Amino acid sequence: MPSQKTMPDLRLKTVLFAGLSLVLLLSGCGGSDSRTKARKAGLIYWPAANAQEIELATRAVDEWNALHPHIPVIVQPIPESQSTEEVLLAAIVGKTTPDVCSNIWPGVVGQFVRARALVALDSFSDFDSLAAARLPEGQREAFRHDDGHIYQMPWKTNPIMMEYNVKRLQEAGFKQPPATYSEFISMGEALTRDVNGDGQRDQWMMYVDINVKWWLRYFDFYTFYLAASGGQTLIKNRQVTFENEAAVAVFGFFRECFARGLFPTATFQGDTFLSGQMATHITGPWNIAHVDKFKTADFEFDYAPIPLPDGHEGPVTTYGDPKNIAIFTTCRNTGDAWAFVKFLVSRQQDLALLRIASQLPIRKNLLGDSLFGEYLQNNPKMARFAEQAPRTLGVDAAPELREVFDAISQEFEACCVLGRRTPQEAVRRAAQRSRQILQ
Repeated sequence: MPSQKTMPDLRLKTVLFAGLSLVLLLSGCGGSDSRTKARKAGLIYWPAANAQEIELATRAVDEWNALHPHIPVIVQPIPESQSTEEVLLAAIVGKTTPDVCSNIWPGVVGQFVRARALVALDSFSDFDSLAAARLPEGQREAFRHDDGHIYQMPWKTNPIMMEYNVKRLQEAGFKQPPATYSEFISMGEALTRDVNGDGQRDQWMMYVDINVKWWLRYFDFYTFYLAASGGQTLIKNRQVTFENEAAVAVFGFFRECFARGLFPTATFQGDTFLSGQMATHITGPWNIAHVDKFKTADFEFDYAPIPLPDGHEGPVTTYGDPKNIAIFTTCRNTGDAWAFVKFLVSRQQDLALLRIASQLPIRKNLLGDSLFGEYLQNNPKMARFAEQAPRTLGVDAAPELREVFDAISQEFEACCVLGRRTPQEAVRRAAQRSRQILQ
């Protein structure tokens, strides 16, 4: 039986080789041949596969190619699969990674580095000055890997905030959205009700997905934990740091909301916020365009920071749901790739990211830069997220992060949804299991 110290490497190999079927599928469809031809023609760039980011990438590459005909770039949207991470892990196995990818989730960077798949960007002489223009003071260390290097260029952030139904709150006598746990629960008691009079509640304060999938906890536990802890993440120097009062407070808050029936324990089809079933919703700036497109004429919505524990002082920090840019070690000319990366994070391309994809660039002086002023003035809801952006965090760069979140999710269900454990016990058990994972 393998020792605990060798388990992370074995887990990585298991994940990597599990992706071989995808590699074979892609090569069987001519993916390998087409990629070889594209490689000879220039740099291969993989953006996310959604329509907005394909349009953004296509426009950016057209501009680049017009300015740099001697360094052509070919856009190839990430092949469809269950997740970008799955595709990239499979490509690492088959050595078919792109030169540049702009859909890198920080939580998987540790695995990619362990597989020696990424170029250390701080090896370029001008990396520090470029990163300094994008990252607020004190945030650069969050991007640094255990080996001391940085392998991802900060690109975009989607601050997670509380979306709320303005009229529902006003009709219940509330002029402002809840800022604290007690205010949230008080409003929830007033807004969770049986509208149809059939003895069954059909309107609630908020929907929290009760599925135990690990990634769901980014948008409930982790978002609220970053706010409650004042911006402390889960792991530091491979040591668990979330066994604290903030985590207990967050578990206690969700447990009480479920126990009071403010959150339903059922699953739903469709958009429960737009339908009026939920008074609030935890989401990012991408949801602005969605709600605007499908809402009724009289539907009013807005955004507010994540509620804090009672007595908490200081500004609200939240999860930024970031995606960054990386260069893969299969790249034959990393200097050209680095020049293209710098183009992708230029001010003009950041403005295009706002206009086309409705997502916020990670840029330190976004609110004070006149280039973005007109857009933010014409899009006040997006401006709310821009104001929150300097106080966002991503995730720790531990290769085992997914397993840590799985441990948290198991305890979240046991404590918050089912009420079988106290918040203190649940946090202790999640922390204990996480320490075993990190050994």
